[in-house]
Amino acid sequence: MRAQTRQGLPSPTRQQQGGGRRRAVSAAAAAALVIGVMTTGVLTPSSASASSASASGSAASGTAGPAAATARPDAVQQALNALVRDDGMPAALASVQDGGGRTRTYTAGVGDLATGSKVPRDGQVRIGSNTKTFTAVVVLQLVGEGKIGLDTMVDDYLPGLVRGEGIDGRNIKVRQLLQHTSGLPDYGVHVDDDEIRNRYVEPRDLLDIALRYKADAAPGETWGYSNTNYVLAGLIVQKVTGRPLAEEIDRRIIKRIGLRHTYFPAPGEMTIREPHPRGYHRNPADGPLRDFTEMDPSFGWAAGQLISTNSDLNRFFTALLAGRLLPAAQLAEMRTTVPVGTSGLGYGLGLTSRPLSCGGVYWGHGGDIAGYETRGGATDDGRAVNVAVTSIPTDDAATQHVKDAVDRALCG
Repeated sequence: MRAQTRQGLPSPTRQQQGGGRRRAVSAAAAAALVIGVMTTGVLTPSSASASSASASGSAASGTAGPAAATARPDAVQQALNALVRDDGMPAALASVQDGGGRTRTYTAGVGDLATGSKVPRDGQVRIGSNTKTFTAVVVLQLVGEGKIGLDTMVDDYLPGLVRGEGIDGRNIKVRQLLQHTSGLPDYGVHVDDDEIRNRYVEPRDLLDIALRYKADAAPGETWGYSNTNYVLAGLIVQKVTGRPLAEEIDRRIIKRIGLRHTYFPAPGEMTIREPHPRGYHRNPADGPLRDFTEMDPSFGWAAGQLISTNSDLNRFFTALLAGRLLPAAQLAEMRTTVPVGTSGLGYGLGLTSRPLSCGGVYWGHGGDIAGYETRGGATDDGRAVNVAVTSIPTDDAATQHVKDAVDRALCG
């Protein structure tokens, strides 16, 4: 869980994880990585031009064709290759959507270090804190329906629940939960991945962990990333609707816009349902890679439990920006950001804006959970990209390289 707090955002987790460099993988795994690193992109849908499909592989079969073996990889493929070759990622996957809705998928590395199997194209991954955007959308839909008020206090929905040292739900607004300006401590930095890997955790248990610690700041005083905010947001959704959060996300978002490969794992569900690359984790940060694919994700819940694909995430973020999920007033609230650090990053209501090297910004979130990291988002003109790697980077350079891959795809 400690890893889940990062998302490329300033967080105390970065210091807790340390800056140790990766140890070399075994000789067999290294050989598999070299073999897999030059897998090339594939254009979909079938309406893509034949010449483009030939240069990138077979669009119909999803496998690289003869021309792809000799073609010089494009900028996105080069970025993924470097993440495997130079940064030690077992696998990297990307889905790039242009303004016309045409998608190109990419892979590099291997899907399983033990067997050297191929990375499944657009395979499912755990998307960590991208879940927060889904949760925020449901909250904002309920705001539009008049069932939740952004500037209403948390205690109005969950009376007496949020109390602790410097913590009082009577002084915390719903808006401050979604914006990470509540000052609530983050339960995630106090949870060990290995200790909870096989344990089902109730949302109230996660809140109890957080409330053992004093407030990080007064409500509205400063921005501070905390998974606790989204556990409370999820509890408010359930209180207002009388239905499980997973059901509301499925009904209001997943089914509504046709995310066919996205789901909220059921209680006790530790596997990933569809083809997926295996996820690997280091704990401690300078330790060896270990297969962490099977785990109980309940400790993420409203803050990080969803499973999806890069292409489904592209569809989600483009639909969100196009106004297909929220009324204009609530989308405008979601896109109203506060500055985070000095990098130009802005955080809205479960949605981030990041500057592009070619000008403008893209909107998304990002997610880290043991075994997987995802980064990406969409622009207002319909371009979108999401990149996933199958281990959380443990140094700043590799973290930046994942974000650079997103920038290359959107600016290429």
